Amino acid sequence: MANTTIVLEGELRTEFGKGPSRRMRAAQQIPATIYAGGDQPVYVKLPMKETTLALRHTNALITVKYGEGSKLAVVKDVQRNPVKRIVEHIDFYEVKAGEKIDVEVPVFVEGTPKGAAVAFVDIQELKVRADVSNLPERIVVTVDGLADGDKVFLKDLALPEGVELDMEDLDESVVTVEVPQDAPLTEVTQEQAENVPAIDESNPAA
Repeated sequence: MANTTIVLEGELRTEFGKGPSRRMRAAQQIPATIYAGGDQPVYVKLPMKETTLALRHTNALITVKYGEGSKLAVVKDVQRNPVKRIVEHIDFYEVKAGEKIDVEVPVFVEGTPKGAAVAFVDIQELKVRADVSNLPERIVVTVDGLADGDKVFLKDLALPEGVELDMEDLDESVVTVEVPQDAPLTEVTQEQAENVPAIDESNPAA
């Protein structure tokens, strides 16, 4: 769970557009906007290094400070340069302590299926609803002991306490376990193959 609140020390920004944004990034700062429901958005610039590190934590609770003000927020959207992959702009959404919000959480698989079977993730991200102080960073699906043809459905998931799925079809599969078509021979098959007599191509009667 993302229980720790990250603090980012920023500044209010009064310049907008591509030119000022380029100058901010050249100065190792990231332009950002904090949306607060129906209130006027707050425009800030944040330190690039600390902010980039903070973005590694999915659904982290972030306190953004700017001058005399501060807001508790979660990341809503991140714009990255398609070539350099550096962060160019961030949208935050202000939250209140005790509030429940909807977030998207990535699916991770742990464990080893039986034999040559492999686990395939059918849904990369799940929509869940949780308290802002207890937002999950990931949903882990265990596939230990599952065999070819087994599936893990939304209704089968073991969710962290206080986390609810916000998805319609609970019979939809999240993970499918199956043997790939190009999977190597099993040990038994290899042994059987080794016991098959070789064909003598020089003998037409063979």
